[in-house]
Amino acid sequence: MKLQLPNPDLDSRVLSHQELEVLETTEAGDRPKWDNKTQYMLTCVGFCVGLGNVWRFPYLCQSHGGGAFMIPFLILLVVEGIPLLYLEFAIGQRIRRGGLGVWSTIHPYLSGIGVASMCVSLLISLYYNTIIAWILWYLFNSFQDPLPWSQCPLNANATALLSECARSSSVDYFWYRETLNTTAFLEDDGGLQWWLVVCHISAWALLFLCISRGIETSGKAVYVTSTLPYLVLTIFLIRGLTLKGSLDGIKFLFTPDLAELAKASTWLDAGAQVFYSFSLAFGGLISFSSYNSVHNNCEQDALIISAINGFTSVYAATVVYSIIGFRATERFDSCVSGNILALLNGFELPEGSITGTNYDQIFTELNQTNSALIDTLSLKKCSLDTFLSEGVEGTGLAFIVFTEAITKMPFSPLWAVLFFIMLFCLGLSSMFGNIEGVLVPLQDLKLFPKKWPKEAVTGVTCLLCCLLGLIFVQGSGNYWLSLFDGYGGSVSLLVVAFCEMVSVVYIYGIDRFNDDIVFMIGHKPNIFWQIMWRVISPAVMLFILIAFIVDKVSEDLIYKSWDPESDVFPALVEYSYPSWIYAVIIALAGIPSLFIPCIAIFKCLRNLKRNKSDIEELHAAKICCIQSSNQLWSKQNQETASEWKPD
Repeated sequence: MKLQLPNPDLDSRVLSHQELEVLETTEAGDRPKWDNKTQYMLTCVGFCVGLGNVWRFPYLCQSHGGGAFMIPFLILLVVEGIPLLYLEFAIGQRIRRGGLGVWSTIHPYLSGIGVASMCVSLLISLYYNTIIAWILWYLFNSFQDPLPWSQCPLNANATALLSECARSSSVDYFWYRETLNTTAFLEDDGGLQWWLVVCHISAWALLFLCISRGIETSGKAVYVTSTLPYLVLTIFLIRGLTLKGSLDGIKFLFTPDLAELAKASTWLDAGAQVFYSFSLAFGGLISFSSYNSVHNNCEQDALIISAINGFTSVYAATVVYSIIGFRATERFDSCVSGNILALLNGFELPEGSITGTNYDQIFTELNQTNSALIDTLSLKKCSLDTFLSEGVEGTGLAFIVFTEAITKMPFSPLWAVLFFIMLFCLGLSSMFGNIEGVLVPLQDLKLFPKKWPKEAVTGVTCLLCCLLGLIFVQGSGNYWLSLFDGYGGSVSLLVVAFCEMVSVVYIYGIDRFNDDIVFMIGHKPNIFWQIMWRVISPAVMLFILIAFIVDKVSEDLIYKSWDPESDVFPALVEYSYPSWIYAVIIALAGIPSLFIPCIAIFKCLRNLKRNKSDIEELHAAKICCIQSSNQLWSKQNQETASEWKPD
């Protein structure tokens, strides 16, 4: 006898093991599968390991005591990241559906979790591919010698350097003016920048080609996009170690300031970094695992990918700070050389009497004997530690700090090409998971006609995302991207992750989940996983969520602007966001999360209405049946009475 699955729109209960078995059999025939285990692992590594490992993790290390930051990072990686990663792998592999189908299968009232994940993946995909467009622009310009950001252009009369570039630097000018052509204020959109529009369209076209047929095409692309970054990082590390000052940068990175461990912000940033570096709650990992065999060892996969992710963060930071050490040393030497020249001219000393070796000693002696003259020379403060500690977060690390260091290397176009190819591969492999978290739920929601092929659905989705993403290639696009990055994937992801953990443990049932894992891999999860899933991980996520919201609410809402007309130029100017931006922030941070309770309430009310309607229909049917019976009984009585005659 074939078991009929319940209608998820009418049923409001957790599916039984028998029903899951039927669902597995039904889904297995039509669901695509990975060609091999390597393809699956590379796809997950490519999704988890992204641009944040290369430019966000090094900045956080620099901001929170160097090696000291790695202590809370590794602790929270174990208690927060790995348990949720294992949970997503296991639940996707067992139910064999995407980020929306999994939760609606477990319980119809949980559909909002999948919709929230889809919304967050969509918001992040919109601006993440714009970063890839910036990378493409720099990659195109890297095939020049000298590099276009290595020197300032001349003015219209070709008599002097452009004032804006001469007052700042060639690297800053190329980024803010020739790439972004940024406006001074958020309210001034500045119009579309055609060169970025071309790169933006190219980025979406390349993504479409890689994912047009789902894992059949993206699974092939990951052999390049997920492995090439490690090769390039290794090449940069070898090259970096040969540069002057590289060891100073690495030493600065791994020198711990243990006082940072007492600060709540250090643990908060570490928890957020673990969360983002694993790409949890996007729905992509659930979809990827659903293409596996049901008996794949998902526990082993979670441990391997977690180890690779943690190693990559530390390894990338080492590479980055070997280059930052070289850049800081170059700036320090340039600063000292300028001061030496000023001292030689000011004190009329013979050339060569002051060198970098004896500079500190001679400066101290001159300052003691003739401090008044020293003050008139306007000497710069040269400190290697200061130059090393001048961290730049996010895009600035890639497009300003690294590009400046590359210009000082021999064969600089070669290193620029390698660097931006690496960033392109990191960004593209992450986009595979982001867009998977959008496409699979859209198919589950049946928003497209059934007769449409997968290529058409993917093409329409990419086209709409490309059009919506044009807001980020305006003159004010950088401000909008920072806004989406700060609020579009923060609170909502934390809410989704917390709801995922609670739903599996306390609604689906931890005992049933343990039985599923025994069915898949042959043994029950040990006591560590039980404690993490039941208590520790949900508590940590709830704490991070509350602390994150409190931190965001208490901070001033400002953005940094490149304004050549300001008095402090070339430093970035801080401006307050306009008042209407609060509505945008609330929408970005709140609307995805609101889908979770709203959909649950909607389905509950609909079921109550339908149940009431069913009861009324049943009651009416009973009344009708009773009336019919009464009429039949009355008729029979009448016929019997007419036939009866008294004796």
